[in-house]
Amino acid sequence: MIGMYGSSFFTGSLISRFGVMNVILAGIVLLFVCIVSALAGTGLFNFWAAPFLLGIGWNFMYVGGSALLTECYAPAERAKTQAANDFLIFVTMAISSMSSGVLLNKSGWHAVNYGSIPFLVIATAATLWLMWRRRGSRTAPGISR
Repeated sequence: MIGMYGSSFFTGSLISRFGVMNVILAGIVLLFVCIVSALAGTGLFNFWAAPFLLGIGWNFMYVGGSALLTECYAPAERAKTQAANDFLIFVTMAISSMSSGVLLNKSGWHAVNYGSIPFLVIATAATLWLMWRRRGSRTAPGISR
């Protein structure tokens, strides 16, 4: 809980300083480190480190994604867009929470951790692609941003 919500006090400052895409990438890296920590063992350190890293990584990606969303709509669309985004996020969280419980029960702890890797790879690819697109649009002649 501390990692997930406590980091909100400084995530906005990190986004202002390093950029939203870099903070999202840092969140992805922290989630990969979380997986490594969770798979490394069942010691007390692992049970403290993995959820803390999970919380901070989740926060960086969630707040970063929310910051990106604000760039995608007109002021008149704000309420509907934010509502749709929140609905999709929480439905996805509910489904993934239930699915991870079933996966844990049927296949074990390692399967839950390894099962999250493809989603992080997709998030990494999408973030890098968006960074590449943004960098290309800033350097293209005649386009100002």
